[in-house]
Amino acid sequence: MGRAFEYRRAAKEKRWDKMSKLFPKLAKAITMAAKEGGEDPAMNATLRTAIQNAKAQNMPKDNIEKAIKRASAKDVENYVEVFYEGKGPYGVLVFVECATDNTTRTVANVKSYFNKAGGSVVPNGSLEFMFNRKAVFTIEQTEGLDTEELELELIDAGLEEIETTEDGNIVIFGDYTSFGSLQTALEERNIEVAKANLQRIPTSPVEFTDEQLTDIEKMLDKIEDDDDIQQVFTNIA
Repeated sequence: MGRAFEYRRAAKEKRWDKMSKLFPKLAKAITMAAKEGGEDPAMNATLRTAIQNAKAQNMPKDNIEKAIKRASAKDVENYVEVFYEGKGPYGVLVFVECATDNTTRTVANVKSYFNKAGGSVVPNGSLEFMFNRKAVFTIEQTEGLDTEELELELIDAGLEEIETTEDGNIVIFGDYTSFGSLQTALEERNIEVAKANLQRIPTSPVEFTDEQLTDIEKMLDKIEDDDDIQQVFTNIA
């Protein structure tokens, strides 16, 4: 398939190394999951996933517990998930996923980031066909884990592809509708998931020059630094 999102993932993780920005985003995801499905991770698969992702980024246990408890606080914000699509410098396509308690503020901010970079927000649905939404699970290679055997076991759960990365991790891909079944299948096999999320992978990745990428990254930095932004995907090859 080719991992067109690897560049963006590496760039994002480098920027998100700033814990002051990363931890609040992870905490928001935990609080939203706990508020929607309950505060018991054993009974809430979405919350388990949010906690797993937080642990993968070395978020302290106290922070995780506070984020869970915050779901039942009287003054907790009512977050909603919203999505925006846009075209940035040199025609780069951008899909922005947000969690916000004020959509008026969020859309105004997102539009300003695109406009200042010479781009624009486009109507929702305009870029939908340019991205495939996939369930993506990352697990660590452990002794005795046979990837070929695992691949056969997960096919019925919705597995589409399995890869081993350069650092030895195993990445599992499936259609976004198979997120729950794949998660359950991995849990039933006592396979610990280091990271799990839904990603939008471009159907036709585009190559950009280093100079173009510099300008594009400036806009993406602004977008991802916004507290309301949870994930950003592009068609960068």
